[in-house]
Amino acid sequence: MPGETVKFRSNGGTAEGYLSAPESGRGAGLVVIQEWWGLVPHIKDVCDRFAREGFVALAPDLYHGETAKSPDEAGKLMMAMSIDEAEKDLRGAINFLLNDARVTGGRVGTVGFCMGGALSLYAASKNERVGACVVFYGGHPKVKPDLENLRATVLGIYAGRDTFVTPESVRELQRRLNELGKPNEMHIYEDADHAFFNDARPEVYNPRDAADAWRRTVNFFRTNLEKQR
Repeated sequence: MPGETVKFRSNGGTAEGYLSAPESGRGAGLVVIQEWWGLVPHIKDVCDRFAREGFVALAPDLYHGETAKSPDEAGKLMMAMSIDEAEKDLRGAINFLLNDARVTGGRVGTVGFCMGGALSLYAASKNERVGACVVFYGGHPKVKPDLENLRATVLGIYAGRDTFVTPESVRELQRRLNELGKPNEMHIYEDADHAFFNDARPEVYNPRDAADAWRRTVNFFRTNLEKQR
């Protein structure tokens, strides 16, 4: 089933996103959060892949129609984005899913990549309606999750050769989560680079590790969101 563009309430107005639903018609809800490139075809494809696994997946457009084709453009869009407004857009997407008759359960999952990974953890720390959170090599200099307020179980997917989100920073995050008693799993793929899951970027895409990370992610959401039905 192909995805569709939907509108939802956010920031006192409306926002848009890409929604993909399973052929079965019903499933747990997931918010899929873009990389710094924007809501590009790769992120829409990830939503479609989640739908084929039985989830209702919504990727909100946090750049409101803009996308980047170069790292310079992407960096400028990322830094210009208001974190408060992005959190409201994510909250709107979560509410949209939970009010959709196709979505099962009372809580949703969040999953994001790079910038979106940081926002996945941030949204989970700001919204008790997030029950499971996946972070793919998440980092953003302006995003500071409220870890003490986190109620979701966390799965972290990271790259051993990442110079942006380093293994040391991952271990520090896990130390803080453990110290706070927050359930989490962290996986560092030693031979992978930052953005290794993105099959639209052949210079960093790692098919073997991406396949394993996908398997872990799908199983994680099935396990943790199934508990909350």
